[in-house]
Amino acid sequence: MAAVFSALADPTRRRVLRLLAEEGPDTATGLAAELPVSRQAVSKHLAALAEAGLVEAETAGRERRYRVTPRPLGDAVTWMAGLGSEWDDRLEALRAVLVERRSGTSGGRAG
Repeated sequence: MAAVFSALADPTRRRVLRLLAEEGPDTATGLAAELPVSRQAVSKHLAALAEAGLVEAETAGRERRYRVTPRPLGDAVTWMAGLGSEWDDRLEALRAVLVERRSGTSGGRAG
């Protein structure tokens, strides 16, 4: 999962992934036409996304078309949701302790 988050840390890679998700499979040349970077730069970004398992390439003749592979993103979302749930539970427990302390100290004690 570290490779997924590392790949997604780069804004150009996120844009490449978004383009592939929204517009479907494309080549590095086609993607470069949509981005302010060279085809070579897009190829390097695609290689990083492929290494993280976020895209797959299919070769047809001399052309390599890339498409999104959603499973790694789903795994990352599941992990983040679980982590968020754990923090929600921790924060709720902290809130309950603070409410209990507040009601225990303000209940008629003379100072």
